[in-house]
Amino acid sequence: MSRIGQTLEALRSQQRTALVPFITAGDPHLDATVPALNALVQGGADLLELGVPFSDPEADGPAIQASSERALANGTGLRDVLDCVAEFRAGNDQTPVILMGYLNSVLAMGEGAFATAAAEAGVDGMIIVNLPPEESDSLRGALAKQGIDLILLAAPTTSDERLSAIDRAATGFVYLVSLKGTTGADHISIGEVKQHLARLRARTRLPILVGFGIKDGPTARALGKQADGVVVGAAIVSRMAALSADTDAIPETLRQFAHDLRQALDA
Repeated sequence: MSRIGQTLEALRSQQRTALVPFITAGDPHLDATVPALNALVQGGADLLELGVPFSDPEADGPAIQASSERALANGTGLRDVLDCVAEFRAGNDQTPVILMGYLNSVLAMGEGAFATAAAEAGVDGMIIVNLPPEESDSLRGALAKQGIDLILLAAPTTSDERLSAIDRAATGFVYLVSLKGTTGADHISIGEVKQHLARLRARTRLPILVGFGIKDGPTARALGKQADGVVVGAAIVSRMAALSADTDAIPETLRQFAHDLRQALDA
């Protein structure tokens, strides 16, 4: 079982919901990435999601799009992201790290070469936003050889037949997109998300984590009662952006925000 599976299984046995913060590697600069990851763990994060900057992140809203633009302007590439994971992993061999990005970056390196480099860095899972399950066999095979989970996304509009296909192709967990839209949206409906969760739960053997639109403790807690984990991204990225002129303040700000989210989930 992967580090992701072990972590989620342990949390389930404790009847706790996984807290999964997201940041973009290289934003606001590369030296801020690893301290931010460490601070999030100190605040109570169970898994970490690290964004790979990309020039056309069509699934992301304004906050995360801007974070990618800043990271790319700083020259952050895929190998820099892997270097950040390796640096983090040197001091933490327990917390799973999941990369979230787009297939274009992986194909530019080559699936086999990427899978090997990611495993050497200490990556545990991959979320490829623009990779449909029908076209995932090749990359899934390359990642599986290295013990890396390929995590697929399900949306509110995903058909029951396609949910079953996602279940067959995914490993680690299924990422449920909470709404029709992009990351950071502010129109999330708790009732609708719970309905989507129930429908997906009936069609997957895997844990389900929910993301998109979760910005605060009350929302995380409401969804955490039904999901195995919650992903919080735009709210964290926005806090980092607000501190871009005072990056020394970023770690404590993130630690406190993660702590508040963790308390809400555990309440």
